[in-house]
Amino acid sequence: MERKVRVVQYGVGKMSKYTMRYVYEKGGEIVGAVDVNPEVIGKDIGEILGTEKKGVVVTSAENAREMLQQVKPDIAIVTTMSLIKETETPLMLCAELGINAITTCEEAFYPQNSNPTITNKLDELAKKNNCTITGSGYQDIYWGQLISSIAGSTQKITKIKGSSSYNVEEYGIALAKAHGAGLTLEEFDKEVASVDKISNEERQKIINSGEYLPSYMWNVNGWLCEKLGLTVKSQTQKCVPQTYSEDLFSSTLNMTVKAGDATGMSAVVTTETEEGIIIESECIGKVYSKEDFDKNEWTVYGEPNTTIVVERPSTVELTCASVVNRIPDVIASKPGYVPTCEFGELTYKLKI
Repeated sequence: MERKVRVVQYGVGKMSKYTMRYVYEKGGEIVGAVDVNPEVIGKDIGEILGTEKKGVVVTSAENAREMLQQVKPDIAIVTTMSLIKETETPLMLCAELGINAITTCEEAFYPQNSNPTITNKLDELAKKNNCTITGSGYQDIYWGQLISSIAGSTQKITKIKGSSSYNVEEYGIALAKAHGAGLTLEEFDKEVASVDKISNEERQKIINSGEYLPSYMWNVNGWLCEKLGLTVKSQTQKCVPQTYSEDLFSSTLNMTVKAGDATGMSAVVTTETEEGIIIESECIGKVYSKEDFDKNEWTVYGEPNTTIVVERPSTVELTCASVVNRIPDVIASKPGYVPTCEFGELTYKLKI
């Protein structure tokens, strides 16, 4: 694109400080910003970035339609919530207006297997208005492309097993609550774990209704199966609370998580495929103690066995850089709801 890529930032919380800066550094321009927080509405985004004023003021979500129609962006970056139903409003608005959109919403990485109702609505509207909607972030590389690349150098695969941990403090209150952080074990069992104590038939009914609460790996396993050409036979999920022996203060939740209460959760998703390959992936999201750190480990079992370990990844920065580097791919994509497994490999962009 000869001119600068015009970007609207939808959601100006913690993640946007990186996505907006990265857009500027890659030669794009922010032409609008949206939020629901009255404390940031009306502020110049330069105040949020800690720079000089940019001449772009944060608009209330109530006025997002009018602003989007006025500035006519090439793409919107949506950094708000973790579930597709929670990001449905901004994504549907973009699809209706024919604006490309990419979101850090974790479920949006492959929502086809957790909320087909909303995904199909977005797909139909985006196709009608010739734009592309997708989800990207840390998982695009570290739970997706790295694993598919290892698989590409493997003669025979019997199982893929992965585990990734992250500090919920880094991602805002919505994510922390989604992981059950701060709940007692009884509350966790009732509000989080009980969701998956059901039969496959019951789960599918909930998925079809649009009310399923997937862990991040639920969508990752679906993405991997599509990327590797595997056919899903069955998929299950189990959520287990994480605890710590001492009280931990959470600045994101603005509360002290008592010793023995849930600091977050481990979610294990097991996928059986028609081809006989099993994918077992675990994500551990919690309020960190002093001893904890981010870690990403995956093993592809078969001929040969291969393990890759990434310790202390800068997960927030990697998430935001992945999203910004994906912008040209989204703009060039076919219309519809298109998961990144259909875009080709994510590559470094000197300029977007």
